[in-house]
Amino acid sequence: MDKAGIIHNAVGLASFPAEQLLENIGTLVKAIVKARPAAVKGTYIKGITISSTMGVGIKIDETSAQKETASE
Repeated sequence: MDKAGIIHNAVGLASFPAEQLLENIGTLVKAIVKARPAAVKGTYIKGITISSTMGVGIKIDETSAQKETASE
């Protein structure tokens, strides 16, 4: 995490199948939500964007990502 609170993390390679990338992203979101301090109030995850190393970022709906990880 940088000083602005942004987490930069690799979740796979472009050659990974979509299912494996989704699983890796879900695992990362679960770990972030689990590490949330109890004192933090309000929105904890404000946005999720994925991209390849030099590619364009793709925004992911953070509410649906959190619902997907909560249902597992």
